[in-house]
Amino acid sequence: MLKLRQKHGFTLVEIMIVVAIISLLAAIAIPNLLRARHNANEAASIAALRTISTACESFRSAQTPTTYPATLAVLGSAVPPYIDNALAGATAAGTAKQGYFYTYALTNANQFTCTASPAVSGTTGTRVFFVDESGVIRVTNVSGAPIE
Repeated sequence: MLKLRQKHGFTLVEIMIVVAIISLLAAIAIPNLLRARHNANEAASIAALRTISTACESFRSAQTPTTYPATLAVLGSAVPPYIDNALAGATAAGTAKQGYFYTYALTNANQFTCTASPAVSGTTGTRVFFVDESGVIRVTNVSGAPIE
């Protein structure tokens, strides 16, 4: 009577099918993951601008005579700090916070502007956000045109 040998391991065709299935799943999942990260960066940027706006108002109300801070670093180095040091240092000269740089400018004692721009346009974000002393967050695309 003939005895058949037991099969051990996988054939080359089986391995190739598994690799093809994994590649297909990765091709579908990776763009969605990148888009989710992109959206999360933009949402974090909006939240950071709200934080900066609130911190500027709190700083202004604590000053005599009332004035907005000269820089974001002033908000981060105050005791107690109005914003965290990561946000205070997220300028073009520093390190981006969640894919965005923040440009703060004191216009005069009663006016400021803060702009959030993507560190790598199209990758970490596509929209530019802006807030001033009104507290209203506005949005434009990277070229500066308002988004309706």
